[in-house]
Amino acid sequence: MIGIETIVFYLFAALAVFAAVRVITARNPVHAALFLVLAFFSMAGIWMLLEAEFLAITLVLVYVGAVMVLFLFVVMMLDVDLVQLREGFWRWFPFGVALALGIVGEMVWVLGGRQTAETGVNIAKHAADYSNTKELGRLIYTDYVYPFELAAVMLLVAIVAAIALTLRHRRSAKKQDPSKQVLVKSKDRVRIVSVPSSKKVSVQSDVAKADQVKS
Repeated sequence: MIGIETIVFYLFAALAVFAAVRVITARNPVHAALFLVLAFFSMAGIWMLLEAEFLAITLVLVYVGAVMVLFLFVVMMLDVDLVQLREGFWRWFPFGVALALGIVGEMVWVLGGRQTAETGVNIAKHAADYSNTKELGRLIYTDYVYPFELAAVMLLVAIVAAIALTLRHRRSAKKQDPSKQVLVKSKDRVRIVSVPSSKKVSVQSDVAKADQVKS
C-alpha cells in the first residue's frame, strides 16, 4: 500500500517537473518567472519530506523571496522585446536537448548504482527532537569549516570583481582616492567670500512713511 508520504512526494515531483517545463516553454517572461516560483515551492516541499527543513526555508526565503522578486521587477520594468528573445531558440535547441539527456543520464547512473541502492533501502527515521538546522550547522563549522570559509572568500572576491568590472568603463562613475582625501587642507575646500551688506533704513523714516500712507 502506498503511504501518504509517497503520494505527497509524487505530487510535489509532478508539480516541479511541470513548472520546470513551463519555465522554458512559456512565451511571456513574467509567466515563466511565476512558474519558476512554483518549481521552487515544489522543491521546498520535497526538502521538507526529506527532513531538511533548513534547506527548504532557505530555498523559499532566498530564491523566492529575493532572487525571483528581483527577476520579476527587472522583467516588468524593462521593455523586453519578446521577438528578439525567441530568435535563437531553435538554433540552441539541439544543444539544450543534449544537455538535458546528459543530466538525466547522470541522475539515472547515480541513483541506479549499486552503492546508492544498497544505502537507500532502509532509511532510518530520526527522532522527534531531531533538528536538521543544528546538524547542518555542526557539520559546516566542524568538518567543512575550511571549504565554507573558502566559498565565502570566493563569493566576496566575485562581488568585488563584478563591481570593479562594471564601473571600470563608465566615465560618469565617481571615484574617491583616500590618499588625496587625507592631504586635503581647509583652504582647498572652503572659500570665504565677503558679501557687502545692504543699506540700513532707519526706523524713523519707516514710521514717517507709514503715517503719510494713513493720512
